[in-house]
Amino acid sequence: MTWWCTGIRWQDGGPAIGWYGQGRGERASVLAYGQRLAFVAGGERRCLGVRRAGKRTPCPTAATVPGRAGNAQCPACARLDRSFSVAADTNAADPRTYRVYLAWFGPGMVKVGITAEERGPARLLEQGAVAWAWLGRGPLMAARRTEELLRAALGVPDRIAYARKRAVRAGLPSAAERAAEVAELHARAAALAAWPESLERVACEVTDHAEAFALDALPAPARVLTEMVPGGAVVGRLAGAAGPDLHLADGLVVDTRLLAGWELTAPQDAGAATSVPAAEIPAAAARAPAAQDGLF
Repeated sequence: MTWWCTGIRWQDGGPAIGWYGQGRGERASVLAYGQRLAFVAGGERRCLGVRRAGKRTPCPTAATVPGRAGNAQCPACARLDRSFSVAADTNAADPRTYRVYLAWFGPGMVKVGITAEERGPARLLEQGAVAWAWLGRGPLMAARRTEELLRAALGVPDRIAYARKRAVRAGLPSAAERAAEVAELHARAAALAAWPESLERVACEVTDHAEAFALDALPAPARVLTEMVPGGAVVGRLAGAAGPDLHLADGLVVDTRLLAGWELTAPQDAGAATSVPAAEIPAAAARAPAAQDGLF
């Protein structure tokens, strides 16, 4: 039975690797910082189909997906996915309560976004937000209007590239400085008068993800995975994780979006070395914690 990797999953405040087996559903392998990771990509990268309401519908053609694609879906499944998507504004009738958040990723790197209240802080972990605070809560369309209002008023973007986030992650200012920047922007947002009446404002309470991401243990990134290839291996100690990124102690950053759609197995050679395409980026000495061995 083949289990296909679905990328990183943040559950109970920590990272895990997700798996999908057709006819068997989904499962996850919890990751522990300091553990040894070793896996090899087998076969071809396959479309993961469409996941909706916690259930996954397989791709009807079992289409292959390019190794460098950030999304493990064929064009047809991607279109179907977006046809019922809050992010794509194609599901305006969603009756759930939504929250508007302010997320901080590094000095001067802040965004405003929305997430379903039932998901809690999962969206912030998935995006790699280092510090964040809730701004308000209410119906979807009120949350969306507030998001657009605050984005324009605060002069912040709707998204920040992961490359920018990971480049500063190993050398961030103190937690106090991070909280102060978030609190200052929260106060500016709260002072605006044009909020929709149906959106309840939320008092500022800054949350920091330093512990969840193991920021104090992260080496400066030296190179980042650009593509998985058949037979390509990743081997190393897991120093920390943030958003979709796994940070290994030798400075390699594994973007788990590129793992999704692959069948990953343990290498037959116990002394296997990393052999995947990776782009060099500025690096510093890595610090590796001691830990247990294991595949995921």
